[in-house]
Amino acid sequence: MTNGSDEEPHSGRRVSRRPWVVAAALAATALAYPATAMAHGLVGRADLPIPVWLFGWAASIVLVVSFAALSVLWQEPRLQTVVRSALFPLSRVVDVVLGAFGIFVLVATVYCGFAGTSLATANLGPNVIYVYFWVGLAFASVLFGDVFRLLSPWRSIARAWSWCGRRALGRPLRAARSYPAWLGQWPAAAGIVGFAWLELVYVNRDVPSTLAWIVIGYTLIQLAGMAVFGIEDWSRRADAFGAYFGLLSLLALFERQDGRIYRRRPLSAVPQLVILPGTMALLFAALGSTTFDGFSNGTIWASLAPRLESAFSGLGASASLELAFSVGLIGCILIVAGFYQLGVRGILTVDVERSGSELARKFAHTLIPIVFAYVVAHYFSFLVFQGQGIAHLISDPLGNGSNIFGTAGATIDYQVIGPKAVWYIQVAALVVGHVSGLMLAHDRALALYPRVEDATRSQYWMLVVMVGFTSLGLWLLSAVAV
Repeated sequence: MTNGSDEEPHSGRRVSRRPWVVAAALAATALAYPATAMAHGLVGRADLPIPVWLFGWAASIVLVVSFAALSVLWQEPRLQTVVRSALFPLSRVVDVVLGAFGIFVLVATVYCGFAGTSLATANLGPNVIYVYFWVGLAFASVLFGDVFRLLSPWRSIARAWSWCGRRALGRPLRAARSYPAWLGQWPAAAGIVGFAWLELVYVNRDVPSTLAWIVIGYTLIQLAGMAVFGIEDWSRRADAFGAYFGLLSLLALFERQDGRIYRRRPLSAVPQLVILPGTMALLFAALGSTTFDGFSNGTIWASLAPRLESAFSGLGASASLELAFSVGLIGCILIVAGFYQLGVRGILTVDVERSGSELARKFAHTLIPIVFAYVVAHYFSFLVFQGQGIAHLISDPLGNGSNIFGTAGATIDYQVIGPKAVWYIQVAALVVGHVSGLMLAHDRALALYPRVEDATRSQYWMLVVMVGFTSLGLWLLSAVAV
């Protein structure tokens, strides 16, 4: 006998049938879009396996079905504590070796920038910065854990200096003052925006000598900050790359703790993210800058940018171009932040006890897998192909025709992976990343709200946000397809 309610008991918690209704409605909405809506995104990409609009439908359906399944099958929080198992010890010698390697790479990058060819593609320095450091370490952080903590040349130099000082003085060197709590990760967020500006906006971004001077300047800032505020506090909070790669490393299955390597349950470390002032800005900067990287290569920006440039035409060609692209970069970061806040506003319809800012912090960790999904979607093929250039570059790092290791004749094999495989990997990354975000959001909601129905209702708008981010990612992929 029924009482007309849309709920039924299940394992002591109340389960709502409503998610299936919402899922069906969203799926129907996705299927209602005409096939021509995104067809223009396939210009020049005749080798794509199937039309991008079909991927859009499929991705939306996967997300809404995942959401409905989570509401029924996942009724207790499972990711709020880290579950780990010890694997093997890791000697401190590894710290020394990797730290020394990081310092060597830093010195080599600067030297090549000054002494090598001005052709960026033939100079080791720019390739280290843009390919192996910025993109390669992002992938390595998710695969192996916080490897940048060991490789960081700035942390390694500071630790070596501290060790020498301790040996000379017979006591450890102390920081001049405590790191300000209010400052949090704001310097790191500003640093990520600055690097994105360098990569995507600055007209001289590929001039090796200019990059070398920027590396020197950043190095001096990092060493000064560590000397004043302490090595660990500064490297985790103020070093843009230490903070960014540290965020991504929460997705890894492995972590180092107390001299041992541990394997941990997938996604269980992500909810442990400590939200400091500026942490959310760091997430928005990372996601928004990647979004602009894709958007700036699309047809809409190609038609919009000249109009923005004309507004600054009185400042000169280079300045007008940089200002126009700066507007686009900041605009994408603000759009990402606003879209996330939209999902938080939906949670407020269920939770009247917490403020919007508190809820935004509670669910901020759900953006981490999306950040990496965008990294994979936009940079996977770049890393696969440009990464092969290391064989040539280590033999001819200055681009002057040397052949140190006998590999200067190595070329890039563009057939190592086909365009269809690349496309599938990019789309799979977007879908898996956003499903992971849904899982993390649902699990946090279950931890906050005792009733499954309330936890599920609180995530309706977050589902819309995840579908929106997925659609945006697919659109960006199609817009830059060539």
